Amino acid sequence: QVQLVESGGGAVQTGGSLRLSCTASGRTLRGYTLAWFRQAPGKERSFVSRITWSGGITYYAADVKGRFTISRDSAKNTVWLHMNSLKPEDMAVYYCAAGTASTSYYSSYNYWGQGTQVTVSS
Repeated sequence: QVQLVESGGGAVQTGGSLRLSCTASGRTLRGYTLAWFRQAPGKERSFVSRITWSGGITYYAADVKGRFTISRDSAKNTVWLHMNSLKPEDMAVYYCAAGTASTSYYSSYNYWGQGTQVTVSS
């Protein structure tokens, strides 16, 4: 079992920045991929970014590439999502997820955090 706890959400204006964190516990993350998804009201949960725990290989959704950066600290069992140049369309609940398959499909991830709200005002 993997437990994930997110933090760092909040409210910013357009163009602002936030850093989300996700701390994992319960078992080693070797062989896992950690990902961020988001869900806006009335919309499906969508992929944002992922990172392989062992190799640190990253991947981004097209609409966040160049603005968001995912990183991890193995010693702290923590993944961060640095979000810059935020837009109103980035507003959503952001979820951290862990799974053994490195994909962009939320069904591939077995473990989820509780989510953290990001609000972007224009």
